[in-house]
Amino acid sequence: MDIISRRRFLGMGLMGSAALAAGGFAGASFGQDAAARDPFRGLKVGIASFSLRNFKLDQAIAMTKEAGVKYITLKDVHLPMKSTPAEREEARKKIEAAGLVLMGGGVIYMKNKDDEIRGAFEYAKDAGMQTIVCSPELDALDTVEKMARQYDIRIAIHNHGPGDKRYPSPLDVLRLVKDRDAHMGICIDVGHSVRSGDDAVAVTRQCAARLYDFHMKDVTQATAKGGPIEVGKGVIDIPGVLRALVDMKFPYHVALEYEAHADAPMPGIVESFAFMRGVLAAIG
Repeated sequence: MDIISRRRFLGMGLMGSAALAAGGFAGASFGQDAAARDPFRGLKVGIASFSLRNFKLDQAIAMTKEAGVKYITLKDVHLPMKSTPAEREEARKKIEAAGLVLMGGGVIYMKNKDDEIRGAFEYAKDAGMQTIVCSPELDALDTVEKMARQYDIRIAIHNHGPGDKRYPSPLDVLRLVKDRDAHMGICIDVGHSVRSGDDAVAVTRQCAARLYDFHMKDVTQATAKGGPIEVGKGVIDIPGVLRALVDMKFPYHVALEYEAHADAPMPGIVESFAFMRGVLAAIG
């Protein structure tokens, strides 16, 4: 995307944000259409709390609200895996009281140990998580599948790019889950996918049937050396990805995972969401 197009999308996103803050859309050129009433076009756009990893849970909740989204997936830095059932319930109540929706937890790493895998499902059940975003060892997949059925909780296996020996690409996950129980699915990390050489739009569409979570981000290069950057400033075809998700009527979490500037992430988070709003308003 060229600089002029990016500025247009970003400007529209900021217009939408300003209109929302004003409590209405009078005077906005796109104020009467569905995109203005719902700037995310039906997508459940929110935050992967890893974006806010240097902050406590209460701060992460407040920052999510400040960013203008209501969906969140918790990393264990905000709700430790060794927390008690009471602590998990307390975290869920805090999130709900703030008007947010807890979509899941992760990324959770799983070794091939029954008690460890069961513990992850108990953790998710206690907190009211709909989806576990995870990276299980390959020989743990049978047990994960069995427990996903037992607990009726979706599994979204996360790809981690060129350095991931198990799941560098979402297509590696798809190959392993496509013939398993329907609870077994994929979390596309679009940044790591592109760093692995994938076409982001094609992979999103190819994985649609088993896509249960989506980590939205951008990267500086489509190589293993690509680093995190604000959404819209990197090399990923963000408009194409968002168009694919809208076309799919994707019903699960589209979670911004902003990994840059961990000590001061809010400017980049706000800019990333503004760009996404602008894209979604512009694609019609």
